[in-house]
Amino acid sequence: MTLTEHLPILIIIVPLFAAILMPLTGVVNRSLCWYFTVLVTFVVFLIAISLVCNVMEVGRISYRLGGWEPPWGIEYVVDSLSVFVLLVVSFIAFAVAVYARRSVEAEIPAGKVPLFYSVYMLFITGLMGVTITGDIFNLYVFLEITSLSIYTLIAMGPNRRALIASFNYLILGTIAGTFVLIGVGYLYMVTGTLNIADLGVLLPKLYGSSAVLTAFAFFTVGLSLKLALFPLHIWLPNAYSYAPSVVSAVVAATATKVGAYVLLRILFTVFSVDFDLSVVPVTYILIFFASLAIIMGSVLALSQTNIKRMLAYSSIGQVGYIVLGAALTNELALTGSIIHIFNHALMKGSLFLVVGIVVYKTGVTDISEFKGLGRKMPITMAAFTLGALSMIGAPLTVGFVSKWYLALGAIDAGMWFLVPVILISSILTAVYFWRVVEKIYFYKPDTVYEVEPVDSGFEPGTDGCIVSRLEAPVTMLVPTVVLSILCIVFGIAATLPVEIASRAARLLLGGG
Repeated sequence: MTLTEHLPILIIIVPLFAAILMPLTGVVNRSLCWYFTVLVTFVVFLIAISLVCNVMEVGRISYRLGGWEPPWGIEYVVDSLSVFVLLVVSFIAFAVAVYARRSVEAEIPAGKVPLFYSVYMLFITGLMGVTITGDIFNLYVFLEITSLSIYTLIAMGPNRRALIASFNYLILGTIAGTFVLIGVGYLYMVTGTLNIADLGVLLPKLYGSSAVLTAFAFFTVGLSLKLALFPLHIWLPNAYSYAPSVVSAVVAATATKVGAYVLLRILFTVFSVDFDLSVVPVTYILIFFASLAIIMGSVLALSQTNIKRMLAYSSIGQVGYIVLGAALTNELALTGSIIHIFNHALMKGSLFLVVGIVVYKTGVTDISEFKGLGRKMPITMAAFTLGALSMIGAPLTVGFVSKWYLALGAIDAGMWFLVPVILISSILTAVYFWRVVEKIYFYKPDTVYEVEPVDSGFEPGTDGCIVSRLEAPVTMLVPTVVLSILCIVFGIAATLPVEIASRAARLLLGGG
């Protein structure tokens, strides 16, 4: 076998071994940890790109561990959906790794820096594993590896409240994981297999079984808690608010999206569209809670004064969009759901990276203290504005693409009343982002910031306030600007991501 044929296992092994070696790297030289992390995440990103090319050319790829044929052996599967998520997660992981150095040095004690990068690599390993595995028990294992990594990363926050947020997430995440594991156990009990594709073949004959119905219920509740679907979102605001800025960015952009990916797999691969529509009325239940999430996420974000909490509640609404598209069970809506996994990663990733820069340069997170930041860090605030426009769904942005497909899907499903839900949420989003943009560009700075890094270039302004001559360090600024620019690039030229998302939607709906 050639190296190319081993890419499905390498995308997991590479970050896993990096996690093991990272503490040793820290012993040699602590600063090497960042370089090592950037290198590894770049390699993982290149592997994901190669897998995308292979899937687009030859279709579904099956990698059999140890040469054992599925369903007896463990199988890794790369298809249109999994490779799309792999590409999104690996790109965000690389961008955040490049960004991380200065932010980590500012917010995490020096002695814990090697541990941070080690756990970060373990987090990436878990995300890759969840996305690529074709075995439902291994899916649970990788999901828990991801969750344990997140608990640890959040607990490294500079505020003691990060420990409480991490502990709360630990409790609720453990409950969610237990629900998923019980679902796995019930399915194995009635089918005798753990292979996802094999389950998809065997389960239709057992749809009347109470064990299968119970398993489906446990999966739905457990995964809804994992991806913070309203009203099971209570762990998310504090986790995003008190985590280190780097952690907030990468978790917001990737973790809940991978949770949504798992929900899609369970709904459409393990079970089937017929089951979702006929046997259990789960689609109507999910449509209701997704619509509630879309509206309530925006309403709750509107009432926040802390920028991180505002973005956290905003994420709850965005999860609602993804679930809504899945629940409508038609190709247009499902394409919108899948493309929003990518689009939201770009939007929310860029916004949280901007917040990380603001924290690094000024130490503030309260929206009222954003006055005049447009003149102090114009490039950074321009990136924030592009991300905000995308979240609103302005034309020529990625947010518009997602909402357009979701609206078309709602109309195609005969549920036109969902279109006003999308529009109302967009209006509310415009309101709460305008509060920030107004402070940034239309207010004079009136705060003298106490946090002034050596390289910040702060100097007194003519109005008696502190004015910055320099933007953030290049390693922080470039990833932030790239993500924000991509929000426009893929809003104008959305053909490639939409094509991959459409293929994935057809695959999930049984159209090949």
